[in-house]
Amino acid sequence: METKKPVVKLLGMYGDGIFLIRAVIKALLKAGLQKEAEEFVQKATASDYVNLLKVVSEYVEVVE
Repeated sequence: METKKPVVKLLGMYGDGIFLIRAVIKALLKAGLQKEAEEFVQKATASDYVNLLKVVSEYVEVVE
């Protein structure tokens, strides 16, 4: 991703994959990154929870 990553606060979200996906999509869309949001969903749902966490960190800056 070439643009600055949106920030997502993950306090209280650990362990809930669907909530993580929704939070990242919301942040990407708020930043005007529709294409990146679509790519994120494809990559994030392609495998397991460990993959999801890796993909989340590729698309957003995670803070607590």
